[in-house]
Amino acid sequence: MEIFAMNFVVGIAEILNAVLSIYFWVVIISALLTWVNPDPYNPIVRTLRNLTEPVFYRIRKWLPFTYFNGLDLSPVVLLLAIQFTQIFVIRSMYQLAGAIH
Repeated sequence: MEIFAMNFVVGIAEILNAVLSIYFWVVIISALLTWVNPDPYNPIVRTLRNLTEPVFYRIRKWLPFTYFNGLDLSPVVLLLAIQFTQIFVIRSMYQLAGAIH
């Protein structure tokens, strides 16, 4: 039973880490697209915006200093939050799995 619990925690940690890594790159690509004025009707651009804008909006709402003089730092805040989550939560899950065994 302990092996099952350990493998379950490791599996969740791996999946969470993969999802966060993919979203990290989605945020970077979305931020880079703001520098070039892409076609807003392109399905890829719309998908990237739909995946990132709700989170950017919440960051701008909670931390209004992230947007000043036309410079939006909400992607940077989000990237730092993703990195923190990967370092703190994922490593803690691995340590928990090690403690179970």
